[in-house]
Amino acid sequence: MTLSLLAFFVLFPSPSAPAAEKMNTSLVAGEHSFFVDDDVVALAAPLADPLEPLNRVFFQFNDSFYFCILKPASQMYGSLVPDMLRLGVRNFFSNLLSPVRIVNNVLQWKWKNVELESVRFFVNSTIGLLGFMDPAEEEMNIPPQPEDFGQTLGVLGFGPGIYIHWPFLGASSVRDSFGYWVDTFFSPLWYLYRSDPGVWLEATALYQVNNTTFTGQDYEDFKEISFDPYLAVRDAYEQSRRTSILDRHSPDSPAVGQGFVK
Repeated sequence: MTLSLLAFFVLFPSPSAPAAEKMNTSLVAGEHSFFVDDDVVALAAPLADPLEPLNRVFFQFNDSFYFCILKPASQMYGSLVPDMLRLGVRNFFSNLLSPVRIVNNVLQWKWKNVELESVRFFVNSTIGLLGFMDPAEEEMNIPPQPEDFGQTLGVLGFGPGIYIHWPFLGASSVRDSFGYWVDTFFSPLWYLYRSDPGVWLEATALYQVNNTTFTGQDYEDFKEISFDPYLAVRDAYEQSRRTSILDRHSPDSPAVGQGFVK
């Protein structure tokens, strides 16, 4: 654990004094009480990619995995499972990951988001039949409040480090890879893995195949219009993470890349 923390602080650009002075960390009324402004983000260096040759190999692996395995599996699954049931499965997993969003909203002092996400979790887990339905958004107009630990670190002023394109996980960075690891401890799926890895693997496969029935075409369209899909995915990922840290991310925006495990 000590070595992990040491590596984290060595690899991450920590907030500089000028950047820290620009960060508004005061408690204020409203939804956003702890945030990074444009000037702080502008101070961050562009996302470096010294591992590009290796990252391209992993990108090609993920691309092949998508077209050879994930896409055929999702097409077969989609032809057998009705749209309403697939939507229910997507809602269920989204609800299951509510603790991750709640914890990171707490860490960013976004108390209004904490309240909204907690109400969502309670309503959808009860009236929504364990999350298969989403009355919180459909009836109460309470959408998800997406935050993860990578965003939390960005809000605290930590830069992304270098770009990493992981097998199966897809586009990431040193900061977001560390954030992903931390988030797993707040996810019920982690405890499912600890108790029964076989069931966890089945649940993860279901989650990804089901999601691909909704998002797979987005990736294919994105790749088709890109001169260099690898660079396009990397740049879109960087922009997406910057805007999410600035709370400009739209939950309706299509996912970019071919990350297969969330």
